[in-house]
Amino acid sequence: MSPTFDMALIQRGARLRRSPYFEATLRAGCRSYTVYNHMFLPTRYDDLQAEYEKLLTGVTVWDVSVERQVEITGPDAFEFTNLLTPRDLSRCAVGQGKYVLITAEDGGIVNDPVLLRLGENHFWLALADSDVLLWAKGVALNSGLDVELCEPDVSPMQVQGPKSKEVISRLFGDEVSGLRYYWFADTDLDGIPVVVTRTGWSGEVGYEIYLRDGSRGMELWDRVMEAGRDLGICPTGPSDIRRIEAGILNYGIDMTLENNPYEVGLGWQVDHDQEGDFIGREALARIAAEGPARLLAGVEIAGARLDLNMTRWPVHRDGSEIGFVTSAVYSPRLDGNIGYAMVPAAFGELGTRLGVATPDGERDATVVRKPFVDPGKQIPKS
Repeated sequence: MSPTFDMALIQRGARLRRSPYFEATLRAGCRSYTVYNHMFLPTRYDDLQAEYEKLLTGVTVWDVSVERQVEITGPDAFEFTNLLTPRDLSRCAVGQGKYVLITAEDGGIVNDPVLLRLGENHFWLALADSDVLLWAKGVALNSGLDVELCEPDVSPMQVQGPKSKEVISRLFGDEVSGLRYYWFADTDLDGIPVVVTRTGWSGEVGYEIYLRDGSRGMELWDRVMEAGRDLGICPTGPSDIRRIEAGILNYGIDMTLENNPYEVGLGWQVDHDQEGDFIGREALARIAAEGPARLLAGVEIAGARLDLNMTRWPVHRDGSEIGFVTSAVYSPRLDGNIGYAMVPAAFGELGTRLGVATPDGERDATVVRKPFVDPGKQIPKS
């Protein structure tokens, strides 16, 4: 059987890396890939709505090895890692993870990784799409702190959906499947070394399995698929429909280095009163006091079903362009088009009427509350 997708269409030479699960994704019939953190990310095996339905009703597997890790160790690893993020890591126990931001001197967002604390002075940062290892090495250069930084041999996959708990239980037992939200277990699967976390990018019940030996990727993939075979387990790409419903942001699309936490609704990440210092502290204090000049607002866009946007769509008010839509998609469960729009703060208030220039013409839009579904995150915590 020939592969569904011809990689020669997007790759020339060996510069772009392939994950330990790459051959399994080809074998499973992946139809499209994108490039993320210098690696191939499988994005689609089926229609996006069909994959969304599988996520909501069953269990799905995503190859997310593109979530490259920055490993931080050494005597000063805690102090250094705490310097990178405005979130107070003294509140993060060994064995616990946190969603964190990495901020620049002006408060701009460098990345929004999931942080795992494997030891008192041992951290992983599971990254969105930007070169944080280079950033961290630059920060460390003149910091005077004794740390070691590297990209370890770690390759995560996500197991997501309401039946994911049963799959994880079959593989690792009830103690691991019963992990609290954002906690993890350092374990193995018949000698395959892994870290299993109760995390995910879906808004559903889910786990991530961080493989610690890339030579065993196909073996792990096949074990996971076999454990869920009778449950209808299937590989998919990350679900943009579900993550937008859940209010999850995509770094590089919904926020970039040009944005600060307060603009994108992540001001709760900034612990101003912590004892430890962090990069961007003065700038973020000033922005908090003054208020952000613009906001990433939730919007409902009227009219017929829209496909996921491939570009930023202009946003208008009273005939003038005032901002842009970062992400938009049709939500089957809400039977409407939803998304995010970056607009001046004055136009980010609930109920504000806007216009959006979609590919098929101008449409009315309204600012609404986000997340659009399950604002208390009861589903992934269940």
